[in-house]
Amino acid sequence: MNIGRIATAMITPFHEDGTIHYEEIARLIEYLIANGTDSVVVCGTTGESPTLSFEEKIRIFQYVLQKANKRIPVIAGTGSNNTKESILLTQQAEAAGVDGIMLVAPYYNKPSQQGMYEHFAAIAQATSLPVMLYNIPGRSVVNMTPKTVLALSDIPNIQIVKEASGSLDQMAEILADAPQGFQVYSGDDGLTLPLLSIGGSGIVSVASHLVGYDMQKMMKAYYDGEHEKAARIHQALLPLIRALFATPSPSTLKYALAKQGLGTESVRLPIIPLTAEEKRAYDHAWREYEEKQKSFD
Repeated sequence: MNIGRIATAMITPFHEDGTIHYEEIARLIEYLIANGTDSVVVCGTTGESPTLSFEEKIRIFQYVLQKANKRIPVIAGTGSNNTKESILLTQQAEAAGVDGIMLVAPYYNKPSQQGMYEHFAAIAQATSLPVMLYNIPGRSVVNMTPKTVLALSDIPNIQIVKEASGSLDQMAEILADAPQGFQVYSGDDGLTLPLLSIGGSGIVSVASHLVGYDMQKMMKAYYDGEHEKAARIHQALLPLIRALFATPSPSTLKYALAKQGLGTESVRLPIIPLTAEEKRAYDHAWREYEEKQKSFD
């Protein structure tokens, strides 16, 4: 599964009444393809997956595939804390034609490491699709240890882990012992450059909705040996990334995109739109970032 350096964890645009805004999905796909995105992950955390029904997810998979038209890989978020339902959704995603699936660590259940292994193994064995594991203990409560990830990496179609534990030590431990071809992607925008430096492959990004080209510049600079330039872009990105996550995601991101004429600010409960004060705080961060952008070239 080649998802490139930047996979954008795509929002799900909504109308004001909460229904899915398919026309804005189409516009967003065109924008992302033109602005530094190598692949998209749909119906993940940033896509407000907990509020999407089984049927809505299938329809979104089908629609994104139609609009992407094989120009970039489409990864479907089919994981949940219900193994049987995740298998069913994965099989529907495979029938729709997605290029791979992303499976989040089971949340709320608090499974053991062996329970997580068996959960992921059961889903992977029920599909021929490539699988990306998604470790995000801040949301799922449980941390998938490097030992568990490495055991799962022996299953042929489990090929990537999206690591959002925030621990470079954990990422390095996986990279040190992973089989050839197994890839580690960051799930935290702020760790993109540090992860590259220890052998990671890229980022499953939220910020790339807005600054995909700059993130590509940073990564290219790193691989070209221009480490000072890469560090300068990384340092400029960090305050903007913090601003994007100052409120529950994706409310700030949707506000930021709407300001650029993409999508709407609408979110589904229990996520709520930004207050006027929160909008001012983001606007300040964006203005500061625009000033720093001038030094990238």
